[in-house]
Amino acid sequence: MPKTRAGQADSEAEVKPASGKPARDPWDTPAMRQFTAFKKQHPDAMLFFRMGDFYELFGEDAVKAGEVLGLTVTERTKGIAMAGAPHHQLSTYLRRSVEAGLRVAVVDQVQDPAEAKGVVDRAVTRVVTPGTLVDEDLLEGDRPGSLLAVVQTEKETFHAAACQLSTGALELLTCSGESIRDEIASRDVREVVCPATADDEPPAAIADLVRTGELALTARPGWRFAPDTALDEVKKQFGVKTAEGFGVRDDDPAIAAVGGLIAYLRETQAVGEAPVPGSPARTLAHLRPPLRESEDGVCRLDAVALRALEIERVLRSEDSSAAGSLVGVFLHPPGGVRCPVRTAMGKRLLRQWLCRPLSGAEAIAARHAAVETLVEDERLAGEIDELLSMIQDVERIGARVALARATPRDLVGLARSLSTAPDLAEAIGSSPALSGVCGSLVEIADDAASIAERVLGVCVDHPPASLAKGGLIRDGIDAELDEARRLKEDAGQWLADYQTRLIEAHDLPSLKVGYNKVFGYYIELPSAQARRAPDDLTRKQTLKNAERFTTPELRTFEQDVTTAESRALEREKAIFHELLAEAGERHGVIRAFADVVARLDVVSAFAATALRRGWARPEVTDEPVLEIVDGRHPVLDELLGADFVPNGAGLGDGSPALALITGPNMAGKSTYIRQCALLTVLASAGSFVPAAGARIGTCDRIFTRVGADDALHRGRSTFMVEMTETATMLHNAGRRSLVVLDEIGRGTSTLDGLSLAWAIAESLAETGCRTLFATHYHELTELESRMTGRVRNLHVAVKEWQDEIVFVHEIRAGRAKGSYGVHVARLAGMPRSVTERARELLETLSVEQAGLADAAKSVKAKAEPQMSLFTAYLEHPVVDELRGVELETLSPLEAFDLIRGLVERARERGERS
Repeated sequence: MPKTRAGQADSEAEVKPASGKPARDPWDTPAMRQFTAFKKQHPDAMLFFRMGDFYELFGEDAVKAGEVLGLTVTERTKGIAMAGAPHHQLSTYLRRSVEAGLRVAVVDQVQDPAEAKGVVDRAVTRVVTPGTLVDEDLLEGDRPGSLLAVVQTEKETFHAAACQLSTGALELLTCSGESIRDEIASRDVREVVCPATADDEPPAAIADLVRTGELALTARPGWRFAPDTALDEVKKQFGVKTAEGFGVRDDDPAIAAVGGLIAYLRETQAVGEAPVPGSPARTLAHLRPPLRESEDGVCRLDAVALRALEIERVLRSEDSSAAGSLVGVFLHPPGGVRCPVRTAMGKRLLRQWLCRPLSGAEAIAARHAAVETLVEDERLAGEIDELLSMIQDVERIGARVALARATPRDLVGLARSLSTAPDLAEAIGSSPALSGVCGSLVEIADDAASIAERVLGVCVDHPPASLAKGGLIRDGIDAELDEARRLKEDAGQWLADYQTRLIEAHDLPSLKVGYNKVFGYYIELPSAQARRAPDDLTRKQTLKNAERFTTPELRTFEQDVTTAESRALEREKAIFHELLAEAGERHGVIRAFADVVARLDVVSAFAATALRRGWARPEVTDEPVLEIVDGRHPVLDELLGADFVPNGAGLGDGSPALALITGPNMAGKSTYIRQCALLTVLASAGSFVPAAGARIGTCDRIFTRVGADDALHRGRSTFMVEMTETATMLHNAGRRSLVVLDEIGRGTSTLDGLSLAWAIAESLAETGCRTLFATHYHELTELESRMTGRVRNLHVAVKEWQDEIVFVHEIRAGRAKGSYGVHVARLAGMPRSVTERARELLETLSVEQAGLADAAKSVKAKAEPQMSLFTAYLEHPVVDELRGVELETLSPLEAFDLIRGLVERARERGERS
């Protein structure tokens, strides 16, 4: 049957009306009616409609594709916009669509067009959304890309289920309106599914994330989240009669979120259907049972801390990779050093361990012991490293196997990875510390090896990217396949022999036997010799200078070869699908293997980095202490090496818990306080730390207030954001918390800012949490004497030379002499006239005495009488006279007379005032 541009049958193309008759509705054709039906099922998605070798988009979808994807928009017929993409470029346009926050429904042909009587059968084979990506070419490297289903039971309470469809991870959460944003940040959530509301508005807590395009929102009918319906979904998915076996009550509100999420995944992944006849049906067998993560064992870093400490990405960087962040220390080491994390699974787990470190000393110490094992045993570390280098992304391949989207290369890669299980089991088993943290492979090693042996024995060493042309199954595996291949491979020799026979039999020396895709096999003769063609040659085609013929024998051969090729391909597909089905039945083995490999990979990366950079094992205790000897910033230590100046720290456990750090800009205050926090994160995650030694107490939470971000899209100024974040830490910080504050109070007037900074510092000192408080308000250094034993002054040292300053980046005890702001301005290239004028103003400006005096009178002691905050600024004749006294020249009697006179004058002045 003739084909149109897109390859569809004539019955699908528009039939133009005869002249004079009313124009036919362009949408009223078999193909367009089919398209319209699918569009009604998925009105919120762009429909990629397979027609032969193209995926076509029609109507509004085509216009949107032109605007967003850059496709050329034409017309199918007048009145129907059309845009198309070649089928082999589908992943490119799916990726662009998802990056633009769009949903795409993929409609594939599920019937061979040659067998179709009328319109080709089609079906929606998947719905691609930002939170449901599985295919390797759509996923963003090692980033998890999660989906979150939420149900709001109270005004500020959310019950949620977080899922990574590409790995099968599934966790239950209960959080407040503010902390749900932290969960979205730490889990790399791309899409939120929630019950539809009458106004179609997103939950207020995440509305700004949706409006700014940071988060895709999908609303689904509320009945899908009804408790009974949701519980039935959970029971059906995991084959249980109750969810209590997972440690979750059947009436737990989070079950509603899990059930709604599973229903959404069934919808988008076309679960239960087979992509093509004979292939395994799609399942969600790789989904893990829903478990609730215990908050007791995790040190919480909220979204603010993750951003300020640059755990995953660098602030204000256009680069979306982890380079320059804490994660980047392990994933992007400088100087061409090979990445110590060997597997994609390990890279994802590394992010999780650093974003959600531990809070229990025993669990942390166990990880440190595992790292120490590999640091001390380099032979074992090398053996494990070599095995890990052979392992592909088993976790995601397992998901694609379950969802029937695995490729031949996926299958062979899975088998090769599983083949390492026995050797890894032996290596891990040699160390109780490793097996205690990473788990054991002994119980699954034989099953993993049997899967590998089966697949690798059947499939070739270098598999094709797809089965479109076959070439996956080895010779000698299947008799039917071998016979079909033999016939196909012998075709060339048969044609050569047949050509020789015809030339000799009919004395036609220029005769050629050939083949092309349009006309198949043919016998070609030049026009001069074509006149002498024997009677058994039937004319097939006339060319300009030649004639083409065929014979019954050639037609028979063509039929045998053509069917042999298709028979071989069908047989290869059948064997491939059998192997996928067998692998899919062992998803438990695949999952267990992936878990152990991921943990072992991260521990190995920690050990390799510790060895390369000379990191030390920290002592971890449950006491609220932070003691660091010659600590180094983990990122800058990589970049600067020996040029980085190490600094120590000492908070808590007999020392003041609050360190007040003063010094000029550019001297390193912010670097120092971040450094202390990052070393705490590293130690809590199980890593060694860049220091000569460290004793670090466990943390329940790490709070930060660094930088000058605003949130204008949420109606918050820079200062409002600063105060909001600081309020969060004041309300929630306890003795086991770590607080990092940088320049609090700078977003308002000097007196307002100073007063707030003073009160905040007092509050944190009274709480007793470990606090690193960097400030330019030198007045706060008075707190050391006022809150003895709770506050300690530190400063960043500088050297002054000929009216210039040199930064030495050392943290020393005591207060800084000043902020040296004018000096820093000069270093920044400020015009000399401006800096000179600033110096003059600095020497003459002072706070108005009357205002300060009034403020001093209003200050009241909180616990016991103490000098006013502003006393240092007050002038008094008695004080002036005291400054001029030379004590060494006074006799005792003269000293007594002097003191009596000063007291009398002070009293008289006080009575007058």
